[in-house]
Amino acid sequence: MKLDTVVARVLALLIVIPASAAAWEPTKPIEFVVPAGTGGGADQMARLIAGIAEKHKLSPRPLIVVNKAGGAGAEGFLDIKGKKGDAHTIIITLSNLFTTPLHTGVPFNWKDLTPIARMALDQFVLWVNAETPYKTAKDYIAAVKEKMGKADQMKMGGTGSAQEDQILTIQLEQALGLKFTYVPFKGGGEVCVNLVGKHVDSTVNNPIECVSHWKAGRVRPLAVFDTARIPVGEWKEIPTVKEALGADVNYLMLRGIFGAPSMPKEAVDWYVAFLKKVSETPEWKKYTDDGALKPAFATGPEYVKWVEENEQLHKELMAKGGLLKK
Repeated sequence: MKLDTVVARVLALLIVIPASAAAWEPTKPIEFVVPAGTGGGADQMARLIAGIAEKHKLSPRPLIVVNKAGGAGAEGFLDIKGKKGDAHTIIITLSNLFTTPLHTGVPFNWKDLTPIARMALDQFVLWVNAETPYKTAKDYIAAVKEKMGKADQMKMGGTGSAQEDQILTIQLEQALGLKFTYVPFKGGGEVCVNLVGKHVDSTVNNPIECVSHWKAGRVRPLAVFDTARIPVGEWKEIPTVKEALGADVNYLMLRGIFGAPSMPKEAVDWYVAFLKKVSETPEWKKYTDDGALKPAFATGPEYVKWVEENEQLHKELMAKGGLLKK
């Protein structure tokens, strides 16, 4: 073999090897921010994703879940907003992506971040303690009306103030002429624990936040806030609010992932592929079925369009409820 041929082949290898090795992947632990308290739906999903990644070896570096719930999630959003170009920080978002800046005026907007993927849409259910006499939503609403304006007016527990749970509570009040005393907590897990402990009379928890207590016979679901019944397992037995009360009150919540501002495209591509693999695992399928989440994986323009539309929807809902910052 001629010397120039050998040299040419060596040079070709030197060119090919770096190119193939250039595909981005994490080189240090990934900080996975949860802008909500522990035990709630966002926290559970983030920890599940981290666990699936480890079990199936989907990431060369671990995902470290960090809760930053202060200021209705503003702590988490402002933290990641300040990490421009960081490829090793992501955040799981619920609808406080919209509600927190709209209500508080905190200097943050979803456009400050890098959209990566919508993982699912989450439901809401009207829950009461299983030891109460309320077997149907009509039973409970009748009791709510009876106690309105009294010292023992019914308490509705929810995650945060001016967030999804309070928006839904106000929608229910306006649709049915009700009045609750709204009691905010740091996270959905804490909300359901307080329902079990009879510190509140009802909640509008996400299914995943109360399912273990339901299975244990501690809480009772009365109605789901969607246009159709949840189509899986025992959830199918729960009527919609429209069926149960004749009120057209429905709401679905984002479970999505964003990256730091100006995250490099090669990093975004890696996270999209990674999260797609997560969504195809049996553990994810079981999680969405058990927790009654709607599978809704989306990336790119489809995801951005959905976020834009839902930002406007939240402006309208919060304006109607008097929750926008004045």
